[in-house]
Amino acid sequence: MYKYRLRENRYILCIDQSSFFANVSCVSKGINPVEHKLAVISDTKRQGAIVIDATEPLKGIGIETGSRLFEIPHRSDIYIINPNMNHYVNDSLAIYKVLLQYVDCKDVKQFNIDEIFIDITYIYKYYCSSPKEFANMLMEKIEHETQLKCPIGIGPNMFMSKMALKSEAKVNKQLIAEWKYEDIPTKLWPIHPFNKMWGINHRVEKNLNDLGIFTVRDLAHYPLNKLMKLYGEIGKELHLNSNGFDLNNIQDAHRLLKPSISCDIELTRDYQYYEMKSMILEIVESLTMQLRSRNLLVKSISFSMKSRKNDRISKQYTLKDGTNITMDIFRVIWSFTEQLCDKQEKYHELNISLNNFVPERARELNTFIDKFERERNEALEILIKETKRKQKVNRQSNSPLRLSNVN
Repeated sequence: MYKYRLRENRYILCIDQSSFFANVSCVSKGINPVEHKLAVISDTKRQGAIVIDATEPLKGIGIETGSRLFEIPHRSDIYIINPNMNHYVNDSLAIYKVLLQYVDCKDVKQFNIDEIFIDITYIYKYYCSSPKEFANMLMEKIEHETQLKCPIGIGPNMFMSKMALKSEAKVNKQLIAEWKYEDIPTKLWPIHPFNKMWGINHRVEKNLNDLGIFTVRDLAHYPLNKLMKLYGEIGKELHLNSNGFDLNNIQDAHRLLKPSISCDIELTRDYQYYEMKSMILEIVESLTMQLRSRNLLVKSISFSMKSRKNDRISKQYTLKDGTNITMDIFRVIWSFTEQLCDKQEKYHELNISLNNFVPERARELNTFIDKFERERNEALEILIKETKRKQKVNRQSNSPLRLSNVN
């Protein structure tokens, strides 16, 4: 169904940053995050405080991000510490300084807190003979600057590089793995359990199991039209991913930084105002299923309705806390339709859009990560401006057209 030979063969690196806060905290204490159990706690004096991050050995005994302090066993081999924002921002910036020595800022994308993607398609050959060698050079330089080991996945797109990281790089000795389109049948399709595929959580896995889909191979060969009928755009995305495709582009900042989930329909007939209620509920239910499948909460809701007289009403609303509950979103929309709509009118167009997403996690954790990302981004903006200024100076000093001062 998909013609791999027609796809551009890019070289995308996915640099692992999972357990970043915990790993940085280990380094600051002089202990190895690969060997030691450490939890970063929002407030070590409160038993109900949440675990902001945990090292992999601690996760191995069931303590995850979002767990509570009282759930952690009282053991001498487990470190409990408060967060240190300065350390986290400084180490994150140090990693970016390494990357920006080699790639333009438009070719770097912090997709979420756990990974950085970079496109090295056109630049790796200036420094190394292969993408794998380039990845190894970056990994060594990052370790030298931060003492952090960051496994790296390489692929022809973001999805494949992420899967190479998760399924192979993080478990092999070299901490680097490269996947190509020809590896899909032998590396991607056998992945088990099903929820280890990027984009599939336990909820989605259960729903797909109900359709008789139990492996990535099953998903790749399931009829696309049936998936889209059930899941809309997320069905299309899952089908593409299971076949090794990803339409996201690192340089496409809009799609990555401001994603949205929406439904825009032109109705087959004019609907009475009160008929629209069930139509709105049905669409909201479909959209929130996509939210839950991605472990996301939405904070901004917008909708519009157009009458047969071509009068359009629209409204945007921002929630204080995110939600992925169908009735929460439906009640917001319906309360505004009650205020704004002419109840004697008929309607034939409807648009509902959800955007401004946050991960489905504790509010306390969201607050911490929001603060970290804000401080990191402010520092990163200064770094990028300084990098561009230096590049401009270098270009001018190396230009054959530069004129000497004339008295």
